[in-house]
Amino acid sequence: MTMQELLALEDFFTKAGKQQVPIFLNQATEITDYDYFLQSHFQPLKADLTSKVNQPLVHRLKMLKLLIEANG
Repeated sequence: MTMQELLALEDFFTKAGKQQVPIFLNQATEITDYDYFLQSHFQPLKADLTSKVNQPLVHRLKMLKLLIEANG
């Protein structure tokens, strides 16, 4: 993922507006604080986008985007 793609993803969430919680990404991942979820995922990615440790963050953000698009 490039920084431009990350910013486009962030823009998507900004335009989508705040979502109702809880949101279940899968059986093990429940989002109970939507704003905190986004902040806690975007902040480390902006600091070091290429870190392999941060790749699950990208995956969860993309999963959330798909859920919002499917329910929108």
